[in-house]
Amino acid sequence: MRPFLVRRLSPLSRKSTVEHSFLAYLRGRCRKLPQVPIGIGDDAAVLEPVSGQQIACVDQIIDGVDFISDRHSLTDVGYKSVAINLSDMAAMGGTPLSILVTLSLPSMNSTQIAGQVYDGILEAAAEFNLSIAGGDISTYDGPLAVSVTLLGKVQEKEAFLRSGAKEGDAILVSGPVGGSILGRHLRPVPRLDLSQQLRESVDVTSAIDISDGLSLDLDRLCAASGVGAELDTEKIPIHDDAKTLAETSGRTPFQHAWSDGEDFELLITMSQADADSITVNTSDAPLTQIGNIVGRTGLWQRKQGKLKRLSPQGYAHGS
Repeated sequence: MRPFLVRRLSPLSRKSTVEHSFLAYLRGRCRKLPQVPIGIGDDAAVLEPVSGQQIACVDQIIDGVDFISDRHSLTDVGYKSVAINLSDMAAMGGTPLSILVTLSLPSMNSTQIAGQVYDGILEAAAEFNLSIAGGDISTYDGPLAVSVTLLGKVQEKEAFLRSGAKEGDAILVSGPVGGSILGRHLRPVPRLDLSQQLRESVDVTSAIDISDGLSLDLDRLCAASGVGAELDTEKIPIHDDAKTLAETSGRTPFQHAWSDGEDFELLITMSQADADSITVNTSDAPLTQIGNIVGRTGLWQRKQGKLKRLSPQGYAHGS
């Protein structure tokens, strides 16, 4: 992939395109960091080799699906496109290093749109010490789409996986959930610091970030590990946004916490002994134990000595 290629998609594209001057502007704003010695300006980026193993993830957000361009700040959209990948990196226990950015821009006002989106991308890159290694820019007769590929590293065989949860493990969530649609979904806080603190203090057996709903993502983690979860649903931390949303949505705050997407908190499992002994500073992302891993598959609630099977709910891609 070239570090940045400006092109039109034919035959659907209009005559207007992103001016080459935008790329010169972008080169001037991108910081040069050690992890990418050669970035924008050559036919390909040159990356420094990493110690341990490489991690890569990619996510795309599209106008009308993940945001609404005439309602939401495009700077926030750019920030979100990076932050959601950083949340995936946190769920893997990795360290982020660089990004590749692909913009598919509407033909009208493409340069202005690109500039606003990049304001958010550059803000996130500066906040998390990321190098922008390259990418692609296109204009076409379609909605704005932003795709970010994040490259990072993790120590050999130390990546957090979904598949390592064991019977008896504690299940913890890194913060209150629900109601993110009121604005938090555009400015998610990747739990990178918490992920690294946990790596240094406990043995994380599995992890996943909450992108499609707490219950749905927990069910995915359990399925990958071949286990189930017994939950104390009253301990699930409910965000104030869920309570506010419940005032007009016709759903309860718990229902929002159970199934709303884009919280981007972490679901983590570890031994009960480790959960009881955690000493890391989690003031920014308070850890709450909401249950334990069990041998029977599925999600379960124990109430008054009886078990009730719970139905996972959330956003299912492609439905």
